[in-house]
Amino acid sequence: MTAITPGSRSRRPSKLGRLQPGLRNLMPYLICIGGFLIAWQILSLILGMARLPGPINVIVETWDPYISQPFFDDGGTSKGLGWQILISLQRVALGYGLAAVVGIAIGGVLGLNRFIGKGLDPVIQVLRTVPPLAWFPISLMVFQDANTSAIFVIFITAIWPIIINTAVGIREIPQDYTNVARVLRLRKGAYIRNIVIPATVPYVFTGLRISVGLAWLAIVAAEMLKADGGIGYFIWDAYNAGGDSSSSQIILAIIYVGVVGLALDRLVAYVGSRVAKGGN
Repeated sequence: MTAITPGSRSRRPSKLGRLQPGLRNLMPYLICIGGFLIAWQILSLILGMARLPGPINVIVETWDPYISQPFFDDGGTSKGLGWQILISLQRVALGYGLAAVVGIAIGGVLGLNRFIGKGLDPVIQVLRTVPPLAWFPISLMVFQDANTSAIFVIFITAIWPIIINTAVGIREIPQDYTNVARVLRLRKGAYIRNIVIPATVPYVFTGLRISVGLAWLAIVAAEMLKADGGIGYFIWDAYNAGGDSSSSQIILAIIYVGVVGLALDRLVAYVGSRVAKGGN
């Protein structure tokens, strides 16, 4: 048998020692989130559970069926929060995807052509400040369909950061790169492919990251006004229905909205980092 010396015992890490780094990383989240939940519970006791349910009340009142069965379907718009989120995500995917394609194309033209970029800059600066919901009545008059109008609101809200960041990225290309392209007599296509695109990827994905948050905000607001299904519709329907658990349902839906919005932001940031590194 091999004797265990004090030195060999010290070299063998204990389970507690292996857990300590992980616990240190989790401590800020546990303390801050725990403190937030405690403050929320205390505030609900002060204001009254009917006005502001605490976290415990939200869980108890929405557990069945909204937490335990997120994908229940009773027909019509009576669906679980999982289905409502998916309905909203489908609309966001269409509007945001279209905004990405059109925004990058327009931003590229504005960045490469100084004349057009300077001439259209006032138009873009004016239109990008219009609140998302201000577009909704116009889109309803044009499309005569609530679902298409909601997708258009997402598109028109998300497109401006993409256009602006793409154009700025092209204008910020170092002059040395352009001079080298001229010396090598690169054609326009080769110049765009080998110089413009690699240099502007970080700017483009910054715009895409900003836009995905705006798109998610816009769809929730648009669905509150006029939509069949979706997380925004669920929040507004719960408010209109009233009842003892309506406040808890609204708060739970808001938490879902925040978590999904965070996930979308992280997803775009991850894809951007991968593309910037060439997929490695």
